[in-house]
Amino acid sequence: MNFSPILSAARIADLTTRGLWPNRLVSDLLDEAAVVAPAVTAVVDHNSMTGISTRLSYRELQNTSIRIACAFIELGIKPGDVIAVQLPNWWHYAAVYTACVRIGAVINPLMPIFRERELSFMLGLTEARVLIVPREFRGFDYPRMASQLQHELPSLKHVFVIGGDDPKSAFEARLLDPMWETHVNHVAAFRARRPDPNDVTEIMYTSGTTGEPKGVMHTANTLLCKALLASELFSFNADDQIYMGSPLAHQTGFMYAVILALYHRCKCVLQDIWEPATAARLIADERCTITLGSTPFLRDLVQLPSARKHDFSCLRLFLCAGAPIPRVLVHEAHATYPNLHVMSAWGMTEIGIVTATYPGDPPEKIIDTDGRALPHQAVRVVDEHGVPVPPGVEGRLQSRCATTFVGYLKRPDAYGLDAEQWLETGDNARMDAEGYIRITGRSKDLIIRGGENIPIVEVEELLYRHPAIADAAIVAMPDDRLGERGCAFVTLRAGGIFAFQTMVDYLLDAKLIKQYLPERLEVLDEFPRTPSGKIQKFKLREWAKSLKPHAT
Repeated sequence: MNFSPILSAARIADLTTRGLWPNRLVSDLLDEAAVVAPAVTAVVDHNSMTGISTRLSYRELQNTSIRIACAFIELGIKPGDVIAVQLPNWWHYAAVYTACVRIGAVINPLMPIFRERELSFMLGLTEARVLIVPREFRGFDYPRMASQLQHELPSLKHVFVIGGDDPKSAFEARLLDPMWETHVNHVAAFRARRPDPNDVTEIMYTSGTTGEPKGVMHTANTLLCKALLASELFSFNADDQIYMGSPLAHQTGFMYAVILALYHRCKCVLQDIWEPATAARLIADERCTITLGSTPFLRDLVQLPSARKHDFSCLRLFLCAGAPIPRVLVHEAHATYPNLHVMSAWGMTEIGIVTATYPGDPPEKIIDTDGRALPHQAVRVVDEHGVPVPPGVEGRLQSRCATTFVGYLKRPDAYGLDAEQWLETGDNARMDAEGYIRITGRSKDLIIRGGENIPIVEVEELLYRHPAIADAAIVAMPDDRLGERGCAFVTLRAGGIFAFQTMVDYLLDAKLIKQYLPERLEVLDEFPRTPSGKIQKFKLREWAKSLKPHAT
């Protein structure tokens, strides 16, 4: 496929000269690790469906990667072909991705929760040649779904099933067991197919908080630049090990587990089904020091007794992104685990981590902001005319980053980069005088009540502080007189009770002005979420269209 990346010679030259783009491939990192640290553990996983844990050294991972790459060559996979991987957090991601890189193929991670409707669109858009699925995960029959998709998608030539019992499609029987590397002069074949570091190497779909997902295209250079900047941010050292419970089919998991671990030749520990006590045990047993995840992951580790019975004091850093971190949660984390630094951050599939708080920042920065721009990344807040606004004023958030992606697959019109390389992020924000930003919502996620903007994030933060509230989100509810009013959706902690008047009294006691009060409360059993755990506000807005304010 011709991916048509949007990448100028000037940008390549600038970032290469500055040393931010290394012009290397991830497979190069694996091959070097296999020489320098062959016995070091590269990845540890646990297959919840089989009960089998797998531990691969860097030498074993390299051998597996080479064998799979040779199998792909024998199957006729060509440079530019897309290999779709719909798997839980299993070791296969690292092996399949580096195999793809060796032959110039492109990986497309897909969340295990996707079904025919989503996959028909996603696999069709990428024209995927190969789909790799589990035989079963959480009770779902993936091979049957994949077979149906093959009938609909002429480009989908091969389906391989992890743990499959059909020798024609079983991943192990077809790709792992035969000694494919003896059938192919792989040194010459890999050299002939070696991609350029500025070729597209990964397609990752956006998380779909605002509707139809888009295929984000990244290169080896943009991915490895993310690893470089994250290493500086995390003060990565030789003793660090990564734990990842966030899905590897989401950019947070894939980038900061698979890529970052290879970048540092360290161990990555994977968990395929989130369960707090298991997470705490894995972190403790494997001596993991760094993890990244959404706010609910941190809350579970800190608050649930089943997790707290494990001594995971080895964990020194939890980067929390995707939603504001409630003040009470930060205080509780610090009180319970004094050595654990909670880092607030903001980023996108398109860019990776852009802003973050830093060790030594005062608590109010961690709680009340999403951090400041990392070195070599830049953000600004502008008005409707693209003019930067003063500190404290809300506006559109733009970024200019070394890690910026190279376009949306088959959607060049959606690539919102201006002549000065500023990207429209789609978020609104405020920036303080020290450069720390606070995301105030998506640009389409405003509530304008009678001509006045309501600070959604501030109201949500207040709701999070209430002891009965587990999660909260506020969206616009159409109104004939005022245009829009606020509707609050919440889920409750076990045994929690929360009513509309309770909410009003609580927010007024917290000194919120009356104009900012939500005028409807809906208590949910659970929120609609993206695979990465973000609340899908576009669905809440659809629900709110039929609602009316509570009588006051």
